[in-house]
Amino acid sequence: MNSILSQDLWLHSRSFLQEDVVIRELLLSHDPDGRHLDSEQLLRAMENIMCYATASEVLVSDMNGDTFGMNNESNIEVVGSQEPLGHTIYQISREILCKCSGEGNLHARTMIMFDLLGNYRWDAKMVLVLAAFATSYGEFWLIMQLYPQNPLAVSVAVLKHLPSDISILKRRFKALSLLIKSMVEVTKCIIKFEGLPFVHVMMDNEIIAITKSHIFIAAYWVTRSTLICSSHIKDLIVMKAEQVYSNDSTTIAAWELSSLVRRLCSICNHLRRQVDACHRETETKLHQMLIELFKRSLMDNQELLRILFALKNELPLKKCSTQEKLSVSELKDKVVILLVSKPELPLEELFFLIHQTYDHPHTKNLTGSYEILWVPISSSDTWTDADERSFEFLSSTLPWLSVRQPQLLNSAVVNFIKQEWNFKDEPVMVVLDSQGMVTNSNSLDMILIWGARGYPFSVLKEIELWEEENWTLQFMIDEIDPLLNKWVEEGRNICLYGGENLDWISEFNAKMMEIRSKGLQVEMVYVGSKYLSEKVRNILAIINEKMHSSLLSFTKLKFFWFRMESMRKSKLRLGKEANTDHILKEVSALLNTDDNDNGWAVFGKGSSPDILRFRGRKLMECLNLFPKWGENVAKFGFVGAIRNTVEPPDLTESCDHSNVIPYAEGIVVCEKCLRLLKEFVVYE
Repeated sequence: MNSILSQDLWLHSRSFLQEDVVIRELLLSHDPDGRHLDSEQLLRAMENIMCYATASEVLVSDMNGDTFGMNNESNIEVVGSQEPLGHTIYQISREILCKCSGEGNLHARTMIMFDLLGNYRWDAKMVLVLAAFATSYGEFWLIMQLYPQNPLAVSVAVLKHLPSDISILKRRFKALSLLIKSMVEVTKCIIKFEGLPFVHVMMDNEIIAITKSHIFIAAYWVTRSTLICSSHIKDLIVMKAEQVYSNDSTTIAAWELSSLVRRLCSICNHLRRQVDACHRETETKLHQMLIELFKRSLMDNQELLRILFALKNELPLKKCSTQEKLSVSELKDKVVILLVSKPELPLEELFFLIHQTYDHPHTKNLTGSYEILWVPISSSDTWTDADERSFEFLSSTLPWLSVRQPQLLNSAVVNFIKQEWNFKDEPVMVVLDSQGMVTNSNSLDMILIWGARGYPFSVLKEIELWEEENWTLQFMIDEIDPLLNKWVEEGRNICLYGGENLDWISEFNAKMMEIRSKGLQVEMVYVGSKYLSEKVRNILAIINEKMHSSLLSFTKLKFFWFRMESMRKSKLRLGKEANTDHILKEVSALLNTDDNDNGWAVFGKGSSPDILRFRGRKLMECLNLFPKWGENVAKFGFVGAIRNTVEPPDLTESCDHSNVIPYAEGIVVCEKCLRLLKEFVVYE
């Protein structure tokens, strides 16, 4: 066993490891030049290697094909460096391995490592050192894991003089694993500190200075520990077999490693307390800063967007369709809609949202005026593998922009979004105008109703759109299906009907077929019910096969009910009540229909506000009166004829209600007394 571990590490450590001297040496080597490395991503890659290696230590011959969750780390790069990341890691690995059998002073070699890493920030120094060590450590355990089943592994092990049986070294490797875990924990503290937004938040200089002194010492011992760990691996090669399997040698090595674990654990505990204190203070100040920023009148949205998304990265966004990395400057002078949701989104609702924004006919007129930015936030404090998979899938398929690494969003920003914008797992769409002011805390319902017509998506625009709307068939089915939209524009009589009672649906269709056979033109459209179960899917198939061609697919039925629910939510959010708001009353009536009861139907025509809604038996009673009202269809129109029969107008009182509408031929009914309006033409 080489003497460097016992003598150099402990007996002489106090003679040269005076902290102030070490710190001065470290600072002399520290010369960051602005290059940036995603430290957390590289650390995850290193932990993946250690995850496999740890399993190998315990179950070298009993893996049975078990695997561990692996993140896609293939796109890690060092921004601002001429050297590829792989070359940098190779250089560090070579320096770690070249003298790890005891040649040279351990402190001097540690400082050489810091000279090699001088241009990097402290967090990057640590993960690069750990990554370089992980490559050699992983290579060792890969060979041991495959040995003796794989002939290639056997040959390499023989050439490297690796031990064929490591069971006696279990204590030594257990201590080694604990030391590696301690190094990783210390590194995570350093990464957390380096990621704090000190540029934007003023902190107590004394607290920062104290924490940095802990960072420097922690960085020193992590780097020094990688050299010691590497020496243990190299010892298995250079030592004779009787030394490798010596109980005394194994006990001494395990004791020395355990002592180093205790030192690093102590360093980590002190450092974590300091970093947590800095984190709490920055959280509080950043949250308050965001509140104040959203209250101020700003020149543009850039300062605000930088604090929300660019605290750790100058290119925090990406264009989903091309994966191009973008800065927040791409959003300057635009209306920005922040789609805040969990990493997974219900596919049908997502498709409808895309339909209403990306595919909507009005979108081409607004190109470049607004952007939708997806901001995924995990339900838990840390992102799960399922979160990662959902994000990777959706962020490569959406037509919008996305936060590129949502896992790295500052926790103060996440808490601000949850508290101030009331995000509680259900998606919200927060609208920022070109100056960064919130003009709508949730425009999701508005967009699901009107799509791109809602631009600039403010609350004032939402109110304006409602004031212009009437409860018409055109409004109910707006752009859901091209053919249905064409029928509305042509002014055809349309019947929307729904429910889950197949017997009633069959009876209703038979009666309508009888009426249509007598020359009355009515288009039949089944829309199911708000709870679109498998039963509705089966009924849709039966209708399509035996009754009439079902115009709307199962997915489009969902679009219809999304719109209905969005209408109700929008009205309620604006403070409307069903007893005073006609549209809310009608929407609520459809949404509150009992699916176990008989079905329902709505009759209407184009943009006419004259709509009839019936349920179950009452509808069948009305249709049975066809011989009575059918004679008046030519005079009053289809809906008017039914209405005048089942709801005859009160002719005892006069009505002076008037309505100005665009010129159109046909019958117009008074909304108040339900009588025919007299027609006058106004020229403009």
